[in-house]
Parts: sequence; structure tokens; C-alpha cells
Amino acid sequence: MNISSIVVKTLPKNLDQVLQDIKSCGVCDYHVHDDKGRIIVTIEGQSVSDEMKKLRVIESIPKVISADMQMAYSEDELDDHIDVLKNSDAVPHMLHDDDLKPEDIIYNGDLKHKDLEGFAKQFDNTKK
Repeated sequence: MNISSIVVKTLPKNLDQVLQDIKSCGVCDYHVHDDKGRIIVTIEGQSVSDEMKKLRVIESIPKVISADMQMAYSEDELDDHIDVLKNSDAVPHMLHDDDLKPEDIIYNGDLKHKDLEGFAKQFDNTKK
């Protein structure tokens, strides 16, 4: 199952008619709009192809200037990511070691090779 949000744009003077057409077109769920002519809807489909057919219906509504997909959710993609997470070590093994002293842990992570010790000394000097 795929779910996507669509931002539909129309001129403010055409908003009422476009809203009525969107709500009655049967391919999307209306959520909200503003007085500038922006309308938020969602579409669902078993595949991207199903969603694209529905998007084309929305685009063909008279007085619609544009209908652009903004966010997409794919159940299959989520399942793939969940499988990766389930099969990975979320917590490093060393953190399960009760005999490991915190001061013996050396962090070589993603701090973009910053000289944190030098930074700390510089910070301490500015406080004096």
C-alpha cells in the first residue's frame, strides 16, 4: 500500500469550485486548504502506478493549476527498513559488557574530526 500527499494549487477565485470537484472526484481524501488556493489531499494505491493514475485525475480537474506529490509512504519500503533494523545490532556489544569502565571507551564517531580537547581548553580559557 502506498499513501502520498498532494498539494493542489488553484486561483483563489476558483477555490470553491475546485474544492467541490476534488471532494467529489473519488480518487483522493481532502484534508485542508487556505485562502491562497492551496489544497492538501492524500491518495492511496497498491502501487506507484495506481497513485499516478489518481494524480492525473486530480490534475485534469478544471481550474487546477498544479497537483504535486509532496510526501510518499510505501509499506514495502517500510518493511524493508524494519527488516534491516531487526537484523542489525542497534546497541554495540561493548555496551552490554558490565566489566567495561566508561573511561575506557574511546569514541571515534561522527564529530567530523573535531579537536574536542582543544576546543574544551579554548572554552575554559574564555571563561576566565
